[in-house]
Amino acid sequence: MSFAAQQARRAVLAVQFLTRLPTPQITDFKPEDLSHASAWFPAVGLLLGALLAGVSWVGALADPWAGAVLALAFWVWVTGGLHLDGLGDLADAQGAAHRDPARFHAVLKDPHIGTFGMLAVTSQMMVKLVFLMLLAKAGFHGALILVCAVARLGPLCWSAFLPVLKAPGEGDVGTGERFSWAVERGAILFWSAALLVAAFFQPGFLLAFAGLFLWWAYLKFSVGGQTGDCLGAGIEFTESFMLAGIVFLLLLQGGGT
Repeated sequence: MSFAAQQARRAVLAVQFLTRLPTPQITDFKPEDLSHASAWFPAVGLLLGALLAGVSWVGALADPWAGAVLALAFWVWVTGGLHLDGLGDLADAQGAAHRDPARFHAVLKDPHIGTFGMLAVTSQMMVKLVFLMLLAKAGFHGALILVCAVARLGPLCWSAFLPVLKAPGEGDVGTGERFSWAVERGAILFWSAALLVAAFFQPGFLLAFAGLFLWWAYLKFSVGGQTGDCLGAGIEFTESFMLAGIVFLLLLQGGGT
């Protein structure tokens, strides 16, 4: 397989994993393919952000709240709630481990959502809705492009620089481990440089890299490593962190109006 064909295959796999967008069928899938495909995650973020910006702009022609609601609904649909699921699972696991650390892995694998997970997902949706409305009101729909791209740089960084969490005696392989198999450091450097240059010309985007670091620190010192759910939850955290930072800086620049 040529280099161009190999990269095209990985790009399609990245789109398939992160979105519900229609793609060509990929045959002969191997578990390590997901790790290689992760190099294309920020590019998928750019595509997703562009689609969200368009939906937000169309909805805002009627009202900023309409833009926010449509954008949020599309956001949840196009990602299949993948990262929200990770956020809910991590919240439940952290809540259960507060009194009994041994329950962390068991709860993380439980397909049911508990009180902590429900609160985390509901809060995340509310935060996104409000800040999407404020972005739409300011006419800053394009912010969503870099928000989604930088957030999807996170899994590359976190899986490269954090150990995989596995329960004692656990033998199965999770998404977090698959990411760590062959994370391409060159891709991390390329996307970090490219998005830093883009962020330099936009208000608040340099805060995104602070968000990536904060989530790394949280996983490092509070959780002790990463799993697939931790990576998904980190995408949600980074997106909200960026949205909030951009909105507050826009408000400051506008004199609080």
